[in-house]
Amino acid sequence: MESRIAFLASDTEIAQAALERLSSRFGNVPPQDAQTIVALGGDGFMLHTLHGTMALSAPVYGMNCGTIGFLMNEFSEDDLPDRLAAAELEVINPLVMCATRSDGEVREALAINEVSLLRAGPQAAKLRIKVDGQVRMEELVCDGALVCTPAGSTAYNYSAHGPILPIGSDVLALTAMAAFRPRRWRGALLPKTATVCFDVLEPEKRPVMADADGRSVRDVVAVEIRSEPSVRHRILFDPGHGLEERLITEQFT
Repeated sequence: MESRIAFLASDTEIAQAALERLSSRFGNVPPQDAQTIVALGGDGFMLHTLHGTMALSAPVYGMNCGTIGFLMNEFSEDDLPDRLAAAELEVINPLVMCATRSDGEVREALAINEVSLLRAGPQAAKLRIKVDGQVRMEELVCDGALVCTPAGSTAYNYSAHGPILPIGSDVLALTAMAAFRPRRWRGALLPKTATVCFDVLEPEKRPVMADADGRSVRDVVAVEIRSEPSVRHRILFDPGHGLEERLITEQFT
């Protein structure tokens, strides 16, 4: 049976050239008709593709035409149908962000990697942290804070000195960026079922923005974050190079 592949590419010259060659060689069907969706780009484009195709049944196989490529497989044009047939499936659940702005508007967005709160002015942010409705920290003074999934734990979270989470750990990481008070507080590990709420203190003096995988909301006064088990992103990796192996390898590099 002929493999039905949908190729999607970022706007970079390298990815667009790869798109043209692969489409000519293997054909290119619309994503809704595909058995597999192949994303050509970097991690940012992979996140964009996962968000855009989450209602489709086809899994996504990424080939790196970018810089980082943690969610991507090595780029190769040879034997692609065989690689797709042998690929191993990883299923990840995103976070859902519910952000309330100072004008009362509420915005929701999904995040595969992390939801982050960042100061939007010259002064540090002041945040109150609640977990499952219970106040756990009355005041965190910081440049920002984030909640990440295991899949996103090597991204912004790791740069902020947060922990790398095993892919099957069913936990979330709450990590602070440049915490001033409590001094050098770096965060906590929470069960995947937890609901985290950040209340922004002194929002007019210390404005804060929230971001879910690049979808930003400014002037937030409260942000609720939780895992969304009903949404299942299906990602394909070459054998021996899945997320679990990559997360372990990253800790020894």
